[in-house]
Amino acid sequence: MPRTLTSDPTTDTPSTEALAAACQRASRQVAQLPTAAKNRVLEAMADRLQAHEDAILDANARDLEYAQKHDISAAMVDRLELNPARIAKMADALREVASFEDPVGRMADVRRRPSGIEVGKMRIPLGVIAMIYESRPNVTADAAGLCFKAGNGVVLRGGSEAFHSNHAIADALHAALDAHDIPPAAITLLPTTDRSAITELIQCDESIDLVIPRGGEGLIRFVDTNSHIPVIKHYKGVCHLYVDRAADLDVAMRLLIDGKLSRQAVCNALETLLVHEDVADDFLPQAYETLDEAGVELRGCDRTQAALPDVTPATDDDYGAEFLGPILAVKVVGDYDAATNHIAQFGSNHTDVIATDDLPTARRFTREVDSSVVLVNASSRFSDGGQLGLGAEIGISTTKLHAFGPMGLDALTTEKFVVHGQGETRHDLSTLT
Repeated sequence: MPRTLTSDPTTDTPSTEALAAACQRASRQVAQLPTAAKNRVLEAMADRLQAHEDAILDANARDLEYAQKHDISAAMVDRLELNPARIAKMADALREVASFEDPVGRMADVRRRPSGIEVGKMRIPLGVIAMIYESRPNVTADAAGLCFKAGNGVVLRGGSEAFHSNHAIADALHAALDAHDIPPAAITLLPTTDRSAITELIQCDESIDLVIPRGGEGLIRFVDTNSHIPVIKHYKGVCHLYVDRAADLDVAMRLLIDGKLSRQAVCNALETLLVHEDVADDFLPQAYETLDEAGVELRGCDRTQAALPDVTPATDDDYGAEFLGPILAVKVVGDYDAATNHIAQFGSNHTDVIATDDLPTARRFTREVDSSVVLVNASSRFSDGGQLGLGAEIGISTTKLHAFGPMGLDALTTEKFVVHGQGETRHDLSTLT
């Protein structure tokens, strides 16, 4: 039966608190599953997603119609839209997660102490993760798969614009859980678009261990301000490309084209171009010609405008903006320090790139730029869990507790100390009796 978009769930719908508690109970069962069993379920989830393709696309069409009627931005629609290729990509991501080493139970730092005890650290699940996200229905599958492989339960609260798509994807995932006798509550999707459910969810500190919001800056700041639970934050992606005086300009152009034109409504797209003044007159006209043909508006400093008279003057707001569209801020800098100082002032600790053939400068950049991903002569679009070898990512952290950068399986676990002994005691028992 088709789902309807509603912000007034029926009176017999369990409360958010009850749903979170049920997920916590189910998570205990997931935490005990052996790796082989988890992998079988993940493979089944992937198969079910593709088997449910028609239902998912029908649901997505309803969400796209809703988006059109409510004037949702083009960037949001790009993230919302599904097609067979994107569904196949979701399924492939789940299969890739199944192929990855299971972090749960992994022992590290095992050593013997002078007392005779053997001490090590064991990777364990975090417990229950709450995911709050906008637009991207693929997050439903990605988050569910990653949390499941790491032995966690997950409570999902997607945006109203993706309500039908998220539920169609969750139905496919639940079918796989049912087939393997795992409680569907292990992957709980809140059945409402009522915004009060977000406030209720982030106050369930007795059931939920971590909150990961993905979406606009306003959503993330709201969650961070109101949550009773630790929050992984990523406010925005103001990503820079710095073209150094020692750059190969052909390489720099490749990085600019891929970073800005491949897909503009993503957080690892380039938003600011910094160019060393020694190469500005050679590089900027080429960049302008390519970007102008692609419909990208440049907003530049005085020095940029001197080289490119048609460029719009840039403001500080432009340099701190995540445009997520066909606008690029440009600044000509006098030296390396000016470039890195600009990144420190206007960046978002997300992703920053240097184009240079000077190894000492490259090393300084990787050491000194305080972003979660720094790249040398490689596109910002590689700042992605899959591209970095993590499989599907659950999010990106631009804070450092407890993760920094794209978050994969390891970031969804923590460690506990495990101690083995043969009757050792800390104290001489003869002094205690």
